[in-house]
Amino acid sequence: MATEPRLSVCLTFDFDALAVHLGIFGTQDSQSLSRGEFGPFAMPRILKLLADYDIVATFFVPGHTALAYPDVLRRIHDEGHEIGHHGFVHEIPATLDETTERKVFDLGMEALQKTIGVRPRGYRSPGPEFSPHTIDILVENGMVYDATLSGSDFTPYYVRQGDTVSLDSVFQFGAPSSLVAIPFSWDLDDWVHLEFTAEWGPGKPCSAVEEIWRAEFDYAYANVPGGVFDLTMHPQVIGRGSRLEMLRRLIEHMSSRPGVVFESIITYAERWRNAHPLEQWRQEASVHVRERNGGPAIHRED
Repeated sequence: MATEPRLSVCLTFDFDALAVHLGIFGTQDSQSLSRGEFGPFAMPRILKLLADYDIVATFFVPGHTALAYPDVLRRIHDEGHEIGHHGFVHEIPATLDETTERKVFDLGMEALQKTIGVRPRGYRSPGPEFSPHTIDILVENGMVYDATLSGSDFTPYYVRQGDTVSLDSVFQFGAPSSLVAIPFSWDLDDWVHLEFTAEWGPGKPCSAVEEIWRAEFDYAYANVPGGVFDLTMHPQVIGRGSRLEMLRRLIEHMSSRPGVVFESIITYAERWRNAHPLEQWRQEASVHVRERNGGPAIHRED
């Protein structure tokens, strides 16, 4: 019987290219778009680094990127990496009405299927922010996992469906769905640390980011056996030389620990779901499973 990995490392890349500047930042000027264009430019060196260590990664790709750079996307896919859904033009679902959000989801899916013939089974929200309808859309479309939510750090959980939010009454908890949450953290995202924007200011030095990421990994390895370390990167950010060398050092550090595996999110999510059937997990879980009145679903004596 195979031994479960001590810790799974999922290197993920949001291949936004032009879409993030068109979608979130709402700009069409050539300088801003050229920053996005650095993503496909840097992709060969990113893919080489992954190949050097025989790592299968996950790339979340907006439909717009798939149609703009089909050759790059096909190379990513042909080299064995997972492709996940990431909107169409990097629209933030929280800003969309339900009809528009469903249209955008379908457009993104169609673009990926047209380009590489693959229907993604995982999703990361652009932004990343959900609307009240996002979880319903993901469940209806058969997504296995979402890599957007932050209800834990290194421990997956099943996403609740049907939460009711109110500012003047008790929060109403929904029921766990079939959708597996792979935790996301801004601390483990390269954009907020390294990329200059008018809103966030200048980036940090690579040494500071390396220290944060290494410390988070070391904690997960020591304290969360069977967990997942989801590192979120953007080719236009991580693809610069000094940053790729930082990533190389981190890969060397992580791979030196016994029981660490590098794998795609879909591989991890399916193994976790098989090991934690929903109904069994509902009996064992604590904070992520609640009664409609806000209390714990199951009372246990500690």
